[in-house]
Amino acid sequence: MHYLLDTHTFLWFLTNDKQLPKPTAQKIKNLQNTCWISIASIWEIVIKANIGKLSLEFSLQEILDYIHRNQISVLPIELTHLLVLDKLPQHHKDPFDRIIISQTMAENFVVLSDDAMFKKYPVTISWN
Repeated sequence: MHYLLDTHTFLWFLTNDKQLPKPTAQKIKNLQNTCWISIASIWEIVIKANIGKLSLEFSLQEILDYIHRNQISVLPIELTHLLVLDKLPQHHKDPFDRIIISQTMAENFVVLSDDAMFKKYPVTISWN
């Protein structure tokens, strides 16, 4: 199975946050699955940390090392993702979430997210 981690999902996995359901954490840990994080999520983390909206105890390099150690692949933003984004309904205004939704759709991945707004789009969501 191919899973795309929403930003909060990745951060909760990184910090062992109890808000991340154990079955979802197990999906990420299971090396039979291919887990992805969008470059947009990494960009979002950097931006929010730099403007003080996100407090992290890890440096960007430590986060990137963690991604590598946990065999999470980084998904770049491709033109095909932007073509999907261009036609995406305006249910949601968050640009980071919109590209994650577009990537999920274009790649036919399952998104690991607890964001209720994702349910307004034709994506497969897993959370428990």
